[in-house]
Amino acid sequence: MFRRKHSQNHQENDSLQQDAKVSELKAALGPLSGRSLQYCTDACLRRYLVARNWNVDKSKKMLEETLKWRSTYKPEEIRWHEVAHEGETGKVSRANFHDRLGRTVLIMRPGMQNTNSPENNIRHLVYLIENAILNLPEGQEQMAWLIDFTGLSLSTSISVKTARDIINILQNHYPERLGIAFLYNPPRIFEAFWKVVKYFLDPKTFQKVKFVYPKNKDSVELMRSFFDVENLPSEFGGKATLKYDHEEFSRMMAQDDVKAANFWGFDSKPCHVTNGYSGAEVAPEAVPLAPPAS
Repeated sequence: MFRRKHSQNHQENDSLQQDAKVSELKAALGPLSGRSLQYCTDACLRRYLVARNWNVDKSKKMLEETLKWRSTYKPEEIRWHEVAHEGETGKVSRANFHDRLGRTVLIMRPGMQNTNSPENNIRHLVYLIENAILNLPEGQEQMAWLIDFTGLSLSTSISVKTARDIINILQNHYPERLGIAFLYNPPRIFEAFWKVVKYFLDPKTFQKVKFVYPKNKDSVELMRSFFDVENLPSEFGGKATLKYDHEEFSRMMAQDDVKAANFWGFDSKPCHVTNGYSGAEVAPEAVPLAPPAS
């Protein structure tokens, strides 16, 4: 009983200290306005503090660099019709299921690469990261990634430079947004690539990357501890069928574009999307997501 009380007091003290750090970081940033103010919620400041081990100065520097990046890259203003051509094969898409923690799931299929523009590839991914965050349930701040390597070849592999740019954006501008990433049955061609790329990952991100091999019982069990096999597509060892419908996904993204515009407080004319390209300005019908796995 004493131990439980001691543990509770310790947690309360930690919580108070963390709250104080959030207040300290907020004061260090100074007055903010517009979207920077909207972005820098207490939860956001906490994520940057966690990423920098609660060091206020380092967190401030990291967050200021993100605010500068967001002011020029404007990720919240990217609209689906601008990047839809990148998504025609379903190389990155938001799943219609959640993991056991209720987190949004992004499915990545690098073997379905269909373009050769690194900038557009990154812009498409940034759009879907923003979209995943927009669709997080209340109280959940992280997403899960499922990566299927079916069809990966030298011709479909992204360059090491592009991989490094993606990692930098994820680590520096979306800290603590990735909960876990499962790399399912990567081929030998990926091993040499990984040997180089892993050095760009900071230790916290590295710990979140899990390799899963169908014949390795432990890795399969780990994955099933995060996902219901009834929801999980067969490509990842589950019982569901993964069928990417670009037109249907485009309608869903167009509807989310309206949601994003409302969230960020700027005008955005809804547009009807056919085959991923914008047409007449008619609001699309909502395509509901399946409820989270229980």
